[in-house]
Amino acid sequence: MLARAAAVLAVGVVLAGCNGLDDLSEEPPKLSGKIIAEMSKKGMKPESPVLVRIFKQESQLEVWKVNKSGQYALLKTYPICRWSGELGPKKKVGDRHAPEGFYHVSSGMLNPNSQFYVSFNLGYPNKLESALGYTGEALMVHGACSSSGCYAMTDQGVGEIYAIVAKALSSGQDRFQVQAYPFRMTAQNMAEHRGNPNMSFWRTLKEGHDAFNLTHRQPKVSVCSGRYVFNREFDGGEPADPLAACPDVSTQLEPQAMAQVEVEERKLDTALTASIPASSAMTAYSDGGMHPSFRALLKTQGAKRLAASISGTKYPISRPDAALADPFSGR
Repeated sequence: MLARAAAVLAVGVVLAGCNGLDDLSEEPPKLSGKIIAEMSKKGMKPESPVLVRIFKQESQLEVWKVNKSGQYALLKTYPICRWSGELGPKKKVGDRHAPEGFYHVSSGMLNPNSQFYVSFNLGYPNKLESALGYTGEALMVHGACSSSGCYAMTDQGVGEIYAIVAKALSSGQDRFQVQAYPFRMTAQNMAEHRGNPNMSFWRTLKEGHDAFNLTHRQPKVSVCSGRYVFNREFDGGEPADPLAACPDVSTQLEPQAMAQVEVEERKLDTALTASIPASSAMTAYSDGGMHPSFRALLKTQGAKRLAASISGTKYPISRPDAALADPFSGR
């Protein structure tokens, strides 16, 4: 207890009581019998590889694990309590944007003594973002429902996620992939944001998103020509410079999967030229968003009571008025 209190006090945060939360102890969280049973029910083992997907607009975080078929299957979807900034990639320190892109998390990026209960670092800026001159550091998935560029969960939520990924990493997975998206990458959602200046970047993200959706296998992520490239083999190897032109490549996807990806691209082209009105929400940001379940509690309980009910640390919910003004609250 004293060791954890000292670590927290070092960053100016004082621990509060658990407020009825289940076993938020000082030790790193372990897999519960309930989540192990859920894995077994879905043909997964606790030690099998894991993958995480994040969707800002829907304020959801998904945990996927490899099942007995050898493919990834959805284990559980967690509501995100708070993310900050706008839709679009993080580009500089202080913009409050939660990052979007493809990241890889190793065991050294897990923090069991975070000031926000437990956390893992996304590794922003990644290789591509560094080459593009983007700045920022310590972008996390953590607890406490407070964000200045991170994805904030409840303590219990991040504790369970932490236990799942820590078990996979300690069982032989070298690192796990995190795919962070502005929204679920459907043609309809893309069309609603057709006027957003990030559309070209989002189209690239959608390529990786669709490849995973169609195959349920982790996409191989490379970078060249200043963009992500998925499931490709390069003649002579991947360029060392992410901004260098992509050399000749060959796809690793099966012909059937590749054909389906191309179908999705045509759907998107059609949607972007259709008469679907662009969303006005992209110009109505107050600051990020919050899952509807937490927004409803924030409205009825107030920020202090909600914060106390979901976190064991005395850390306020970030910009509660902005969370209530979430432009995607009607979705």
